[in-house]
Amino acid sequence: MNDAVLVTGGAGFIGSHTVAALRAAGRRVVVLDDFSTGRRENLSEWTDDPQVEVVEGDVRGEVGLLLAGHGPFAAVVHLAAQTSVVRSIAAPIDDLDVNLRATTRLALWAAAAGVRRFVFASSAAVYGEPRRVPVAESEPTTPLSPYGAAKRAAELYLGCLGPLHGLSTVCLRLFNVYGPRQDPKSPYSGVVAMFLARARAGEPLTIFGDGQQTRDLIYVGDVARAICLAAGAGSKGMSSGTRPRGHPSRRGSTSAPDARCRSSSWRRRCSGPAG
Repeated sequence: MNDAVLVTGGAGFIGSHTVAALRAAGRRVVVLDDFSTGRRENLSEWTDDPQVEVVEGDVRGEVGLLLAGHGPFAAVVHLAAQTSVVRSIAAPIDDLDVNLRATTRLALWAAAAGVRRFVFASSAAVYGEPRRVPVAESEPTTPLSPYGAAKRAAELYLGCLGPLHGLSTVCLRLFNVYGPRQDPKSPYSGVVAMFLARARAGEPLTIFGDGQQTRDLIYVGDVARAICLAAGAGSKGMSSGTRPRGHPSRRGSTSAPDARCRSSSWRRRCSGPAG
């Protein structure tokens, strides 16, 4: 049987591109999304694809019941999250429930269900205000918001739970992601989407400050590829090509730079609101 890859938040911007990359690699995909921010039209390409199953549900719920009959699962890609920094400050308990507690429960369920790899979408917010730019993976983590703190705490939990429960875990710290299906109307949309939307409308580009600001930007297709490599789903076999977080290097494995916790981002000078 073709063991599935579970993608939480699979109807979202990054999630839907991850589904596309997994299908291109021949993987069976199960999407779990509550559609609070994800869009059904992002998955319309696979409406008639029997290898893509969509389950509507909250990641904070009883995942085992929601996913009954949809497994077995070879890997979990956990993208579902509360992504608003502002909301995390206004409602830190809600942020904690989604970004830490739900992540922990999902990881424990995955281990009990025999899942081999758990990929977690962390964030550059774990660094806070970095001392040096570009930011190295080894930079101290000093988050400045409950959102960043919950993401860092989830990394630590996964690093602890993985070895304890035999679950291979990988945490990817994503920076500013841009590309198709990104909503330019969202206050959390990247500057690229905002600039393109204004350019298409014939409107001037809004620039803040002196125009000398810089941003780390990474194309969503590259992120999806990195996620697939981290999940061991870069080919039809579930071979491990990365070193799992919290586990020693296995003999014969090779590291895949695109799937490490360090962002494979590129530097470009731009201006405007942070992506």
